[in-house]
Amino acid sequence: MARNKSFIKLEGTLDGLTFYEKDGENFVKTKSAVSKNRIMNDANYERTRENMQEFGGAAKAGKAFREAFGGMVKLMGDTYLSARISGLMKRINRNGSGTRGERSIDITTNSALLKGFEFNPETPFGSQFTAPFDAPTLDANRDVATWVVPDFDADAYVTAPEGATHFKLVLAYGLVSNYEWEAALESYEPVTEEGNGKGGVAYSSEIPISGLVGSDTTLTVDMGIGAALPATIASIASIGIIFFQEVDGQLYMLASGNGMKVALAE
Repeated sequence: MARNKSFIKLEGTLDGLTFYEKDGENFVKTKSAVSKNRIMNDANYERTRENMQEFGGAAKAGKAFREAFGGMVKLMGDTYLSARISGLMKRINRNGSGTRGERSIDITTNSALLKGFEFNPETPFGSQFTAPFDAPTLDANRDVATWVVPDFDADAYVTAPEGATHFKLVLAYGLVSNYEWEAALESYEPVTEEGNGKGGVAYSSEIPISGLVGSDTTLTVDMGIGAALPATIASIASIGIIFFQEVDGQLYMLASGNGMKVALAE
């Protein structure tokens, strides 16, 4: 892969070269000399096909994660969040049972790998918010997530971007199913379809970045399922902080400085 420095910006394929744009930069790469038919049928590419199948499954599981945290992905995530979460699902896949190419994506068993995942590594939650708190908790059915943050001094424990005058704390709760290879469909499918990709968000009130908050902050997300979640569904709770600037009595959300991480996964 090379960068296209020419003043002529092309898109598409020309004479075996593919031109494309990513993150505002122009790149060019050569077209693969190996045909798709050969990759899909030649015995020499069996390992490649196995990897393709499992990467496809990891991408599906990653998509369910992004759906569960849809609004937060757009607000908090960096450009590479999609690739990073798919890569994390592939790590989980490598621990799965079954033959190579069909190994399970057992998120519930490997949920510890999700804990600490930053939506944007450039603004990690722990660098923006350092007040003492315990991780979110779940009710017996794993249907309700709660995060309690004891009263704290915002001056001492909040690192705000330039121009910020207020902030909100955020609790986002999402559900993601384990995935298994389905031979009849020739694809990875969720073990439990119902609830997969479901999510909810709770926000605190706007808090000035000065002095004590004045009380504990309690955030609750109720999925409204009303029954125990199956063991094949992973519960993932993320905590975050969003900054605002007050101008003429109105609060405007800032595009930078916000942070969120996975604080609980089981």
